[in-house]
Amino acid sequence: MNARLPASDAGSITRVAGIEVGHFTDTRRPTGCTVVMAREGAVGGVDVRGAAPGTRETDLLDPCNLVEKVHAIMLAGGSAWGLEAATGAVRWLEERGVGFDVTVGRLPIVPAAVLFDLLVGDMRIRPDAAAGYAACAAASTADPAEGNVGAGTGAAVGKIFGMQRAMKGGVGTASITVGGVTVGALIACNALGDVVDPDTAQVIAGARTEDGLRLRDTRRALLRGELPQPLLAGTNTTIGVVATDAVITKVQAHRLAVAAHDGLARSINPVHTMSDGDTLFTLGTGLSGKHPGMLVLATMAAEATAIATARAVRAAQALTTADGLHLPCAADLA
Repeated sequence: MNARLPASDAGSITRVAGIEVGHFTDTRRPTGCTVVMAREGAVGGVDVRGAAPGTRETDLLDPCNLVEKVHAIMLAGGSAWGLEAATGAVRWLEERGVGFDVTVGRLPIVPAAVLFDLLVGDMRIRPDAAAGYAACAAASTADPAEGNVGAGTGAAVGKIFGMQRAMKGGVGTASITVGGVTVGALIACNALGDVVDPDTAQVIAGARTEDGLRLRDTRRALLRGELPQPLLAGTNTTIGVVATDAVITKVQAHRLAVAAHDGLARSINPVHTMSDGDTLFTLGTGLSGKHPGMLVLATMAAEATAIATARAVRAAQALTTADGLHLPCAADLA
């Protein structure tokens, strides 16, 4: 079931000029993909903090490398198989003449990152090129749906003490405008740790107690000496995109991605673990014609990321799979 919070609550990444978002949500099992598109091209950056990432074409975003602009970012479920969704985005954009001019045609630049949702339903069903193509076809400048949609459809959080004690994750978005410049974030939250309110530090969703009825508070549980269950690296990941209409360079785009991870650290605990592949991209469209300074932009990026991460679980709906896995949502334990 899709969830959508009022746009007035926190804005969305599509408030950034030049940005479109499209979801593909698979109806056969909880999985999907989300594209964040900049058809006219945007200066791109990336920062990977988790120890088990699944990505595509992130090397292009290194400030030392040639390509200056990208045309979309693909976020997908399905673990490494889900990277194929970016191929569908490349095809959709090429058909519309969008891409880097290589003299004989235009090559769309579409970096991607994936999260692991294979424990939720039939793992043989995962996003492919057709899913990525469909996400692009659905893209618009409207405020995107949140919760159990797109890349967050099969996301779960709070898995340190076992999947049977986890809760539902999802997709969230937010934006902030200061002095005529907007920074927005879209986050697909599939974290190993708990999600906390960035203002109060109270746990919103995460690992539950043995009876499943209350939040366990993973940070305090670990510090008490409670032992986590053995974890397979890469089975958790929070991925997302931070976009701005400020005029930025490629080096500054990278720096904004770095700063945006501060927002994850405010809203996920523990974060950036050996079992997470946390990856954040940056897009700079430059359409505001302004640059308020990196201190302001970095503060906005971290704030938008933190809010979007919290919204990802607040918008999520409870889920029960055919094989009996039950993932309650934040509203169930409020």
